[in-house]
Amino acid sequence: MAAHPLSRRIRDVLNLRPDGPAVEFDGAWLTRSEVAELARRIESLDSADRQVGILLRNTPAHIAAFLGVLMGGGTVVVINPSRGDDRIRSHIESLRLPIIIGTIDDLKTLVVSTAQTATVAIAGLDDPPVVTAAEQPAEDTGRAGVAVRMLTSGTTGPPKRIDLTYDMLARSVIGTDFDVAPSPTEARRGVAIVNAPLVHIGGVFRVLQCVCEARPFALLDRFELQRWTDAVRRHRPQAVSLVPAALRTVLHSDLTRDDLKSIRAVTSGTAPLSAEDADAFTDKFGIPVLTSYAATEFGGGVAGWTLADYQTYWHTKRGSVGRATLGAHLRVVDDNGAPVGDDQPGLLEVKPGQLGPSGGWMRTTDLARIDADGFLWILGRADQAIIRGGFKVMPDDVRSALETHPAVQGAAVVGRSDPRLGETPVAMVELRESADVDTLLEYLRTRLARYEIPTEIAIVEQIPRTPSGKADLTAVREHFTTVEHA
Repeated sequence: MAAHPLSRRIRDVLNLRPDGPAVEFDGAWLTRSEVAELARRIESLDSADRQVGILLRNTPAHIAAFLGVLMGGGTVVVINPSRGDDRIRSHIESLRLPIIIGTIDDLKTLVVSTAQTATVAIAGLDDPPVVTAAEQPAEDTGRAGVAVRMLTSGTTGPPKRIDLTYDMLARSVIGTDFDVAPSPTEARRGVAIVNAPLVHIGGVFRVLQCVCEARPFALLDRFELQRWTDAVRRHRPQAVSLVPAALRTVLHSDLTRDDLKSIRAVTSGTAPLSAEDADAFTDKFGIPVLTSYAATEFGGGVAGWTLADYQTYWHTKRGSVGRATLGAHLRVVDDNGAPVGDDQPGLLEVKPGQLGPSGGWMRTTDLARIDADGFLWILGRADQAIIRGGFKVMPDDVRSALETHPAVQGAAVVGRSDPRLGETPVAMVELRESADVDTLLEYLRTRLARYEIPTEIAIVEQIPRTPSGKADLTAVREHFTTVEHA
């Protein structure tokens, strides 16, 4: 069967000027041939039409493994190795994958049994992967046409796997004409900076975009102000992408206009960013902030600001997340699913352009309004999700984890506003036997991702409840608001 255009594009770019720079990591440049060598080794595992789990971290070897699976026509099953060891072990067991790729340490810690799953240990780009065969390989029916399966909470409901097809990703990073678009014949000028995690749609999109454009990029294992600033000073990018939490870190730092003088625009998404923060950033650095709206379920962005729109409309449309992009269609509906008029609030529905002409309307849990010029405002959430620095935290997940502790009688979890992260989870706990906050936090560290762990736990004699016996979340929020301003 012929390779998908996305697979061909990746291969063509990695073969383009093999000695050319591909990825900078820890201050050293790695060439396209170095990335290609490991990618080809991973491709040779015969992953076509098979699901391959990758315990993804932001390293060149993980990127090469990711690209190798896509070159071979397989399906990357994204596994976040930092979501709590116990939970990840259980999750891996339930996936029953034929192959899992990761570092030696991650595989030893998180893969309990290799009876049905082959493991592939990776280290540096020059290190041959170490394959441990499965004793009785798990049957895998594959996911035809699916490039990446991401575990996400998304905007449309509880945590689930989202299938991103080869077509969806190709439309996002190559264009609607991906099936006929020619591969680059020369590398792009300029260096991009990738600081989004590969376990997030933002990281996947940025890496694939750079690869498909043949643009070299500096890879950071995470956003850290000093290292990010150093990369900006050295590579002088004209555009950078910062999630709201990172943008606020830059805003409140000692950096000056001279430090960021190469940057012409900052794009920001994954979580709400206030117009006040956007304007404060522009006032301090002289750089427009172009906000956007995206979700894993959509295969990427569906709305955003362009620089031209910003220059024309920002003073009258400030606070909007822009207009439909990439061929997307947006509408707002009432509780019965009927479209509402201009500027009327309701639930947002999206028909993503990444799904192509056959895509249908997708209901989100975001409250929104759209004006007569097509600008979209996100007004809040219809569910109780907490967006912490771009990551979605479901209060019930945190509550359930707390209530598995033998000392906990009950728990209630809500979001509290945070000037840097947007919101963080906080928890009120009712005990049945003695325990302190440190004990509970330590308990959660092996059961939840770091971003899910509450920034404060209040131990109370009794959680306030409604007449029906449910936790009174309004009273719980008021407790933390009172504590915050006491």
